[in-house]
Amino acid sequence: MSSNAADLIRIARDEVGYHEGRSGGHWNNIQKYSPAVSGLEWSQGEAWCATFVAWCAEQSGNAGRFPVSASCAEGVAWFQGRGRFTEYPVIGGQVFFGPGGGSHTGICVAYTSDTITTVEGNTNDGGSSEGDGVYLKTRDRRSDWVHGYGIPDFDEGVVLADPGWKDRPGAIYFGQEASASDSPSDGAVSAAAPAADGYEPFPGADFFHDGQNSDVITRMGVRLVAEGCSAYAEGPGPEWSDADLESFRNWQHKLGDSGSDADGIPGPKQWAALAVPRG
Repeated sequence: MSSNAADLIRIARDEVGYHEGRSGGHWNNIQKYSPAVSGLEWSQGEAWCATFVAWCAEQSGNAGRFPVSASCAEGVAWFQGRGRFTEYPVIGGQVFFGPGGGSHTGICVAYTSDTITTVEGNTNDGGSSEGDGVYLKTRDRRSDWVHGYGIPDFDEGVVLADPGWKDRPGAIYFGQEASASDSPSDGAVSAAAPAADGYEPFPGADFFHDGQNSDVITRMGVRLVAEGCSAYAEGPGPEWSDADLESFRNWQHKLGDSGSDADGIPGPKQWAALAVPRG
């Protein structure tokens, strides 16, 4: 059975609520992760955020896809040396914080256009880089505190928001939002992945803007008309327009979405559900 981001995230989330030991009335960095990772036994009593990520990788069958290091800076260098580092969110990716990424680290489990959700060891309610346990955190995606992300080479492919990885084998581009449920498992390919299934892969939310001209937009419009969501006076055509925006908003409402999820700009799941045929 292949290991993937979903396995990693399940293991990490199960640890939320775990706390390190206390001595002399203070938290002491004594925890279960350092003794359990071969090569990191020495790190017991030290800052353990990176050790926690290495433990999650090993426990989920993803050893070798993450650095075995207690140093955040070494983790950044490990991914960069393999050409697998990005400033965009990665589902199951190792996220690095602070100048040069050397201050703190965790695992990215979801992202939206504005936020990232992470599981982090050795933090606290305030998001400190020297805390007391494992926490589920929501952080500003574009904060200067977020340095970047390591891109693990998962067996089933990796979901990420980096447009530079759109056409790479094993990469599934979700530019706007994604979570663990979007990660393929057991050989299954996400509906939004560039797969040989006859459907157009999601081009990313940034694709849909004034002045964009593409046959993809025409084919999208044809599908919206077929679904009874047309707001077109004529067309559809290849240039993105207010009619396309309103038609896709109708589709979002038909799917049951509302609020910010029904702004007329396609999201990856909404796009997959529309099943736009390839050109």
